[in-house]
Amino acid sequence: MRMDTRLCISRYPLLVLLYAACALSGTRSPVALAGRSCADTRQVYAEKGYSTGTAPMTQISGEHLRLCPQDYTCCSSQMEETLALQSERDFIKAVEENSQFLLTTFTQRHRRFDEFFRELIDLSEKSMNQMFTKTYGRLFTQNAHVFQELFVELRRYYSGGSVSLSEVLSDFWSRLVERVFSLVNPQYQFSEDYLECVSKHAEQLQPFGDVPRKLRVQVSRAFIAARSLSQALAAGRDIVNKATKLNADSECVRGLMRQWYCPLCRGLPSLRPCRSLCLNVMKGCLANQADLDTEWDNFIDALYQVSEKLEGPFNMELAADSISVKVSEAIMHMQENSVSISTKVFQGCGNPRPAPGRSKRSSKESGGNRRPFRTYTPEEKPTTAAGTNLDRLVTELKERLRPMRGFWVSLPHTICNDEKMATDVTNEDRCWNGQTRGRYLPDVTGDGLVSQINNPEVEVDIARPDVRTRQLIMELRVATNKLRHAQSGQDMDFMDSEEGSGSGGGDHGERYNDDWPGYGPYSPPYNKPPLNPASNPAKPPRNRERNGSKWNRNNGHGRVRSAASRLTSPLVILLSLPFVVNTALMWR
Repeated sequence: MRMDTRLCISRYPLLVLLYAACALSGTRSPVALAGRSCADTRQVYAEKGYSTGTAPMTQISGEHLRLCPQDYTCCSSQMEETLALQSERDFIKAVEENSQFLLTTFTQRHRRFDEFFRELIDLSEKSMNQMFTKTYGRLFTQNAHVFQELFVELRRYYSGGSVSLSEVLSDFWSRLVERVFSLVNPQYQFSEDYLECVSKHAEQLQPFGDVPRKLRVQVSRAFIAARSLSQALAAGRDIVNKATKLNADSECVRGLMRQWYCPLCRGLPSLRPCRSLCLNVMKGCLANQADLDTEWDNFIDALYQVSEKLEGPFNMELAADSISVKVSEAIMHMQENSVSISTKVFQGCGNPRPAPGRSKRSSKESGGNRRPFRTYTPEEKPTTAAGTNLDRLVTELKERLRPMRGFWVSLPHTICNDEKMATDVTNEDRCWNGQTRGRYLPDVTGDGLVSQINNPEVEVDIARPDVRTRQLIMELRVATNKLRHAQSGQDMDFMDSEEGSGSGGGDHGERYNDDWPGYGPYSPPYNKPPLNPASNPAKPPRNRERNGSKWNRNNGHGRVRSAASRLTSPLVILLSLPFVVNTALMWR
């Protein structure tokens, strides 16, 4: 035996040294590697649903490999291509699964809030109809279209229509003052022009007291915040949908394949990639998504702040519930002050013609025997909708918004923390480092596109920002800007509207502070001297014809007033001069 050993050593010294070196290093000899079984690899490959027809029975030379190290392998070229596609699918699935929380939250919260807000508006209209029908009966039903139009426009605004809340409420009060003025003065017959005169000077007369301003502030704040929140939740849903629709490029696929399936080709199917290797691959593949982080956090913060406003000073429940109460208070104010208001109107607009067969108002006609409007307690009126309430909805939303900050930069960590995707930090010496089993030495790269310039695993062209990501960043900025304006009671869509009120309905000097129910520094001039039409012309007639027939004034005779229909000839102007002088004296 000793003679055979000496003979072998003397004849094949290099081969003996090679075997000795392999034994000392703990690796298999090339001959051993070439003959190693690929049974485990074939089994895993088959479990994924692929045919093992091209899979080698034992390891073969890896010179044909394009993505994995070209050592001895259990993968054919076709297997490598198939597993590369599988790695891309695994990556996309991992991103979708880890972002499902975002998508589900935005989708479900948008649906819940939208149903709730719409039902609140419906309940508010129903409450007003019940209250006013019970109080005024036929007089209300005859003029119900005035109130119906208000809620039609409120719904249209909430649904995203190009509607100015300030103009909607202003037109509502103008139409209402004409109706109520006629009702409290049934002994007179008023023409269209006369009622137009009444509504023109309504701001000066203050027939409803300070109620219109209070309601405008309360309703505008709440509706702007509610619409902004609903639109932002829908925008968040769409942005997440777009951001997670990935198409991995060839460099990303190369990195994914090398970390997840090259161990399988090496015959080590249970060996998972080192966590740092996984992080570098994920950060390279998700570099553009990480660039969303700053604007995403701003968006989440703005959503959180608007939801808090809805829970407090911009409460949509209270605003919708108070519409009927505020309107009833306004009508009561005009009833109680009908004599003084009528006197001022008669002085300014002239004496109206008596109604046929009537000489004076009876107590019954003036509302003396009617039950006055009253404020209903919250217990008497509906304060919830869609089977929930606003506090519960906001609390649930805020709980879900908190963990959303930093989502895009933490996504690589979230994926690599999954034990099926990579080893944990305690196994850094017993993981796949991209070449073999052992520690991964390169540093983990930073977040975002620019930081990938030194990524050792995924080659990223930092000079070519992704167009779709730039678009998503702009969408986030627009949504955030709308939310921030909503926090101030301003609607971006009407920031350039008249008086600079931004559909918040307030004068330029009125700020939307956190006071509730919303008393600003501006207070209508109750004792302001009457307007002199000769020196300060009244505001132009309201536009009755916007958006079709619903803005047309329907007074039972189908007549529609417009500025064009009252064009005056020079002769009529000349004949009317004494009346103009008279009027100027009366309003002085």
